[in-house]
Amino acid sequence: MRIDLPEKIYYSIGEVAQAFHVNTSLIRYWEQEFSILKPKKNKKGNRYFTAEDIKHLKTIYHLVKEKGYTLDGAKTALLTNTKIGTTMEIIDKLEFIKAELLKIKDSLPEK
Repeated sequence: MRIDLPEKIYYSIGEVAQAFHVNTSLIRYWEQEFSILKPKKNKKGNRYFTAEDIKHLKTIYHLVKEKGYTLDGAKTALLTNTKIGTTMEIIDKLEFIKAELLKIKDSLPEK
């Protein structure tokens, strides 16, 4: 899944939820369920996610929404499989390359 977020230090929960096409309540729920998510909070309690948090959210999203894992299954996979993060990075790079190749294909004149 390709996430379009501008390069920033912190992202609001609204920006994150919009990028993943989910409700903010789901992001807050995942924060409670997965200990790897630790967004910064200001004095008002507003959550601000770092790039590291976004990477973890991508992994959780992939496992739960795309692969169909249960929350317990996703937690177990995150604890036992240390290569999930690397695999997600490779998938992201391949999706980017595919998108670029499709752009090139579309720009070529038809025969």
